[in-house]
Amino acid sequence: MAAVELQRVVKSYDAKLTVIHGVDLQIRHGEFVVFVGPSGCGKSTLLRMVAGLEPITGGTVSIDGRVVNALPPRHRDIAMVFQDYALYPHKTLFDNMAFGLRLRKTSEDEIQRRVMDAARLLRIDHMLDRRPAALSGGQRQRVAIGRAIVRQPKVFLFDEPLSNLDAQLRHEMRTEIKRLHQRLGATIIYVTHDQVEAMTLADRIAVLSAGRLMQYDTPDAIYNRPAALFVAGFTGAPPMNLVEATLAAPGTLDLGGVRFGLPAALAARAAGVPSLKFGVRPENLKLVPESADEARLDAEVVLLEPLGAETLVTFKVGATELIARCPASFREAPGTPCSLHIQTGHMHLFDAGTGLAL
Repeated sequence: MAAVELQRVVKSYDAKLTVIHGVDLQIRHGEFVVFVGPSGCGKSTLLRMVAGLEPITGGTVSIDGRVVNALPPRHRDIAMVFQDYALYPHKTLFDNMAFGLRLRKTSEDEIQRRVMDAARLLRIDHMLDRRPAALSGGQRQRVAIGRAIVRQPKVFLFDEPLSNLDAQLRHEMRTEIKRLHQRLGATIIYVTHDQVEAMTLADRIAVLSAGRLMQYDTPDAIYNRPAALFVAGFTGAPPMNLVEATLAAPGTLDLGGVRFGLPAALAARAAGVPSLKFGVRPENLKLVPESADEARLDAEVVLLEPLGAETLVTFKVGATELIARCPASFREAPGTPCSLHIQTGHMHLFDAGTGLAL
């Protein structure tokens, strides 16, 4: 295990194109950190700079207290698992997993021990004489992970390893990777565009947008206390409701013509902000009040999306629309009037100009 630190890391391809803008990150020993964001946000580029596959334009990358900017990948004591598995098709699974160790002149007895230990851990020890073409996508990814494990690196790097798998296999492999981290206690940096993967796997999440670090925190904080509009809108399925709002009077918010009171602390932070966005998670919009400390909104049913365990309902609130998670039994017809309730502790306000949370 090893800690990884990024200090003011920059990546530019020329004077006019900078894709990573001064990222600072500290990843602790044994921590599972996920880089998440939409396609093109720079997350894979950042991972490749840690790996040494992409030169660093500015700043430093340190692994286990040593600056590695100038070190080639083979000297960084890392192991990387790629999206496309990168297995040798003509070699058996055993030989694929043993390949890197043989390059390092590891003894055959030690190779046999490490490969068998990793194969048993990943439940592929019964198929080591097969070739990659005979395996499913999930089995191939297990081999790729096993090849990384046998190297016993200081840091594991995963670059969107599950994106080629179907939904069921992705779920299974997420579980496998989480169990693997619990057993090995390894330092892992994992890249994905799938925020469900990020939320379920990570100890901490680095949310990236256009090469900038928007928030670095625990999954709970990312979800419940987003630091920016981008983070609020990117996390959650469906994501947070985000709508334009105005202060109608001190302590009173106007949401598309519907007014309600704000908590005093939130109202104070919003005072003087010229343009506001109001946010609330779909699960925090309730049909039945749960406490006295909440706002009531007059609403009208617009659209129902039954999902089996629940129903997503789009409501019209004044001149805007909000999505709520409702019980599976909710079947009110479009046009039906309803009351929505929001506990004040679940309200979010953002400065629409800066995109930052208030």
